[in-house]
Amino acid sequence: MLITRQQLLLILPNARSVAGVFVPALNAAMARYRIDSAVRMAAFIAQIGHESGQLRRLVENLNYDAKGLATIWPSRYRAANGNPNAKAVTLARRPEAIANDAYSGRNGNTQADDGWRYRGRGLIQLTGRNNYRTAGEGLGVPLEDEPDLLEQPEHAALSAAWYWSTNKLSELADDGRFQDIGSLINTGKLGRMPHGAIERHALYQLGLKVLV
Repeated sequence: MLITRQQLLLILPNARSVAGVFVPALNAAMARYRIDSAVRMAAFIAQIGHESGQLRRLVENLNYDAKGLATIWPSRYRAANGNPNAKAVTLARRPEAIANDAYSGRNGNTQADDGWRYRGRGLIQLTGRNNYRTAGEGLGVPLEDEPDLLEQPEHAALSAAWYWSTNKLSELADDGRFQDIGSLINTGKLGRMPHGAIERHALYQLGLKVLV
């Protein structure tokens, strides 16, 4: 089962400028990882659509102000009074510095610039040296050495489908556990409310109507 450009745009209308390059990339990725039924495809397109701003954002946006830093990483950047702490103020609007501080020592990041080098990329954003290495090994692509490859539609789609398969998300889709898929992608654990749950579900329902 393949998705057409028309179907993709009915689900993700804001992807019009990139739909032409993503349709073959998505079809190849979904075929490779057996995202091959209407239910699986609707769930996949909905989740990657939300995660990537409808296929238009393949790199993590880290251009946060101090308040944003305190909201997203309260344990690192929020003071006891609830306001941004001194570090948040210092890092504000400095994306590279934010990445290197926020991701330091996480997911295999060991070098000073690993946070920036291995910031979130792809349709389901991979983050951290270990995750780039593991995904690269699974895909047969040198992502650890060439992390920018994930900014290309082919590899962005393949990495998302690889993540989907590795975490058995098609099985959750088959069982109707759509919110658990978003929970795992967004929070790393099942049973939590993912960010953007309403939009994710709306895209899923639309996808089912278009693809079934």
